[in-house]
Amino acid sequence: MQYRQLGRSGLRVSAFNFGSVTFGGQGGFASTGNTDVSAAARMVDICVEHGVNMFDTADAYSAGVAEEILGKALQGRSRELLVTSKVRFPTGEGPNEQGLSRHHILNACEDSLRRLGRDHIDLYYLHEWDGLTSVDETLEALQTLRQQGKIRYAGISNFSGWQAMKVLSVAERDRLIAPVSQQIYYSLEARDAEYELLPLAVDQGLGVQVWSPLACGLLSGKFRRNQAAPEDTRRVEGWSEPEVRDSEKLYDTVEVLVRVGEEHGVSAARVALAWLLGRSGVTSVVLGARKESQLLDNLAAVDVHLTDEQVEALERVSAPALIYPYWHQQRAAFERLSPADLVLHGPAQRARQALEKTK
Repeated sequence: MQYRQLGRSGLRVSAFNFGSVTFGGQGGFASTGNTDVSAAARMVDICVEHGVNMFDTADAYSAGVAEEILGKALQGRSRELLVTSKVRFPTGEGPNEQGLSRHHILNACEDSLRRLGRDHIDLYYLHEWDGLTSVDETLEALQTLRQQGKIRYAGISNFSGWQAMKVLSVAERDRLIAPVSQQIYYSLEARDAEYELLPLAVDQGLGVQVWSPLACGLLSGKFRRNQAAPEDTRRVEGWSEPEVRDSEKLYDTVEVLVRVGEEHGVSAARVALAWLLGRSGVTSVVLGARKESQLLDNLAAVDVHLTDEQVEALERVSAPALIYPYWHQQRAAFERLSPADLVLHGPAQRARQALEKTK
């Protein structure tokens, strides 16, 4: 297992983390899986055996049941195992039982700690932006929790670039707790994070943890053009994330994944995960699995080493369109791009440099 520094924090986290979204199977999360305590404990065993040291959950997953199951599965284990949880989504019927207000954050954290059976959360994520609560109030609530010893680090998830920068700037201005990481959706199915979120992470020293790295199974190699969708998958059972905007591009990407997988003698899923681990700015990838066989296959991706040609093929077939102002920057600012800019513009720059060498 590889261990990587989480942003500017002193934490070193495993390149693969394990997520509990499949635990419990309650309410709107029924289609993600229904892993019980016994199966969860076995999966935790497998992860620990492979060097995983961080486990992810949220109070929104199965109405808190996922936290309860993860807490029981981790009970009695080493304090070296880190836990992340999240706050933002509704936890009750009242008008103040959601959002990022001081009221909701403090109450939600207490509830998460009780369900997890822990006295602290190692990394506490703001699960989504809340445009109705001032950033000052939110950060002051997190500051209180850190001072009380109930959280050790804070993070943001599913924020846009400007929202993330607002949080960082307020934290710096008021000397409040600042996020050390962002948890984002990023995969070969949709590389939107390369527009703002990954460049921001590189520029500002934020860690990046990737959720749904296989696009909820769409990049596993099971979903192929002109073939019936497999049964017993989240997608077939009604899970709607992520939104697929270009199914033909997705199928083209899967074909390249399958081909590269055959060249290595491994699954398409391993190739997709190996590509992510090599992306600039990515700290760790959160794995979620219903079956032990899936988990074992995914964990083995740390041993897949893609060639430059294979990486180029994957980048070419999945490349995001250059929306404004990026197409203009690529034309007019090409000679003065920073490492953060090159997260998006790097492939085009490499192609241009290769072309110049042939002249």
